[in-house]
Amino acid sequence: MSRLLRLSVAVLLTALVLYWSHPSEIVSATARADWRWLLASLGLVFIDRTLMAMRWIDLLVALAPGSRPPLSAVLRVFFTSSFVSNFVPSVASDLYRAYALSRYDVHLAESTASVLMDRALGVLSVVLVAAVALPFAPAIAARGSMVATVILLFALCAVAACVVFSERAAAFVRSTARRIPLGVLHRVTDALTDAVRRYADHHREMVRVLALSIMVQIIRVLQAWCLGVALGIALPLSAYFVFIPIIVFIMQVPVSINGIGTTQAAFAWTFVPQGAPPAEVFALSMLFLALGIVGTLPGGLFYATDAGRGPGGSQGHGPHGSQGHGRHGSQGHGGHGRHGRHGRHGSQAGSQRHGPRGAHRTLQVPATQRPTPQDTCLGTLGIGRWELSQGEGRRGIHGD
Repeated sequence: MSRLLRLSVAVLLTALVLYWSHPSEIVSATARADWRWLLASLGLVFIDRTLMAMRWIDLLVALAPGSRPPLSAVLRVFFTSSFVSNFVPSVASDLYRAYALSRYDVHLAESTASVLMDRALGVLSVVLVAAVALPFAPAIAARGSMVATVILLFALCAVAACVVFSERAAAFVRSTARRIPLGVLHRVTDALTDAVRRYADHHREMVRVLALSIMVQIIRVLQAWCLGVALGIALPLSAYFVFIPIIVFIMQVPVSINGIGTTQAAFAWTFVPQGAPPAEVFALSMLFLALGIVGTLPGGLFYATDAGRGPGGSQGHGPHGSQGHGRHGSQGHGGHGRHGRHGRHGSQAGSQRHGPRGAHRTLQVPATQRPTPQDTCLGTLGIGRWELSQGEGRRGIHGD
């Protein structure tokens, strides 16, 4: 039902903007576009995607020591999730990216935290670029609404920063979650908060990722400007620097599929009041959206070649590919961890766990206390249902 609603929003918004822009004029404007500027914008797309991959790679520095996947696996996950984003809302593609990375022996809480930080720093870069550009574009119409949007986004970034750098704010998030009587929510909140808090110790990487995010926003502005010049839209570059970051944020709001409809509405809301022709603005919005799709096409190749193989190795007997044998099972290929907690071809009377310092231990689990499917999912987050005796901590598939 939710997917149908988002599809309906995408179709309705696109149809309305298309109707207001006169379809015949849109076709004419697109046909007159200067292909040289179109090629320039296309070249910028691949620089944009490269920088986006680099910033996520930097964010993986906060993963537990020894759990960082190889670069080839990280790139595969990044580009595949980018391709998936063409067919689902942005939140769903983020969840896919976090889950796909967790299949490489990374705690799901840690992989989710890296995606959340990627999004948060991306929003902060939107705020910074738009805020710096606003004083240089005093003549734009509806300037007050632009300022209000930038302030709202800055407030969201401030909240995220408090959770990362303030233990008091993190404790408030945990206590708020505990007001809801749902144990799973409590454990997930604890795991995610702890994973996000690790970034407080990585100032250099955070600054580098923010710098890369700002570069990404600048390149996206230049992409749109090249498209606008190709279509004959006579607006100064400063206006693009104000509008495009805000439009990029609106495109990521999960109310439609791949930003279809919301992109067209955002371009019409920002560009048309400045005197830009509606037909050319609609064509600009469609070309800008198409550029993003082109940038995800390498992920389509990865997605197509992933069938039948595990993401962690060449044999592909489970999500990790490597032969994670169960403790008492022969050929017990791991389905949820490199140590094969649930081997396919053998039983497992013990579970493997990493201690606080990475020591590898075998913990005996009585047959009556073997994990349920729910515990298996929670274990991927590093959250266990059972408490070990003598203060050894929680037991999960990957441990804490």
